[in-house]
Amino acid sequence: MNNPLINPGLGTFVWMLVAFGILCFILIKWGWPMLLGPLKAREEAIREALGAADKAKEEMKQLQSHNEDLLKEAKHERDEMLRNARLTSEKIIEDARVKAAAEADRIVESARENINYEKLKAMHELKNQIANLSIEIAEKLIKSELSDKQKANELIDRELKDCQL
Repeated sequence: MNNPLINPGLGTFVWMLVAFGILCFILIKWGWPMLLGPLKAREEAIREALGAADKAKEEMKQLQSHNEDLLKEAKHERDEMLRNARLTSEKIIEDARVKAAAEADRIVESARENINYEKLKAMHELKNQIANLSIEIAEKLIKSELSDKQKANELIDRELKDCQL
């Protein structure tokens, strides 16, 4: 078992160390930066992605806060609109009630005027009928009194005297 790879001699060992040293020097000088460059770029990309994620997270919080504010404002506007609608409907109902009361008063007043008019009309007709009846009665009485010539002359004389006074 005298294989130089398994049991290397001192010279082989030194040359292996020199070769390993040169290899390490080359790798450190040119290879390591080539490996570290992409790693640093990846690290920077990850850092930027984390920063962007934090920024997006903060923007999401702001948007959520803004959305909550908008929702509160919309609820407030809705409540305001409902209150205004309620007030408007109450005002419309009150206006309608006032108009109805005014219309009812106008109708009652119109009915009173019609009743008074009809009452006056009935009284006028009654007076006309009474006057007509009085005239008819007077006519019948005068006919009965004028049927006798002497009574007729006395009545005419008496009426003429009354007219002259």
